[in-house]
Amino acid sequence: MERSFFDENNGGRSYFFSLCLIAVIVVNVAAPTLGPENNPAALAAQQAAEQEADEPQPLTDLPDKPEVLIKTSLGNIKILLFSKKAPITVNNFLRYVKSKHYDGTIFHRVIPGFMIQGGNFTKDMQQKSTRSAIKNEADNKFSNERGTIAMARTSMVHSATDQFFINAKNNTFLDHKSKSPDAYGYCVFGKVIDGMDVVDKIISVETTSKGGHSDVPVTPVEIKEISLIPQKTKPIPATGSTPKAQ
Repeated sequence: MERSFFDENNGGRSYFFSLCLIAVIVVNVAAPTLGPENNPAALAAQQAAEQEADEPQPLTDLPDKPEVLIKTSLGNIKILLFSKKAPITVNNFLRYVKSKHYDGTIFHRVIPGFMIQGGNFTKDMQQKSTRSAIKNEADNKFSNERGTIAMARTSMVHSATDQFFINAKNNTFLDHKSKSPDAYGYCVFGKVIDGMDVVDKIISVETTSKGGHSDVPVTPVEIKEISLIPQKTKPIPATGSTPKAQ
């Protein structure tokens, strides 16, 4: 019979728990979290928000294939949003865009070979207020591949609000694997279609620890503005009868 990790005779139990500890450390260090886990008050607020997580009031003027332009202090990034496969997430993101919530915030977490994260902190590391948390749509079949944009969250599945991250490499370990909390994944809701060189430029900046946060750029990388790119409307066919062919 094959031995189990829990087999007392081969020291498996100790080995199993060692693996578990390593896994927890790796996930906590790598995953794009919002960071309230060590703050009881913040954690309670997130738990309350998660209980209320639902679909925001839909935007009525949402294009079929919305695109946004992220203007940063190091260049512009153009994003195509997956409104069909992540409607709740895209709707939530665009509400923040339209309210100018992101303007003047920074990419406060930059990790080479991983991702850049932003959307909530100001230059002086002050956090902005957010709307209620939304439902996690990570089960939409999109993978956290290089160039995709996804929502950051806490260890609680449905806790994403305003923070997002752009994957600098293929981070498939962040993908949806199952409905269990530790394997639910991070929702991808768009991809970079122009400006990946800017993402690479941001990923290479020097970082430090600031205000209790690590991986913070020494020189702030500002999100000057995020705006919805106007789309050309299709011409409306002329009404009336069409002459018959002779």
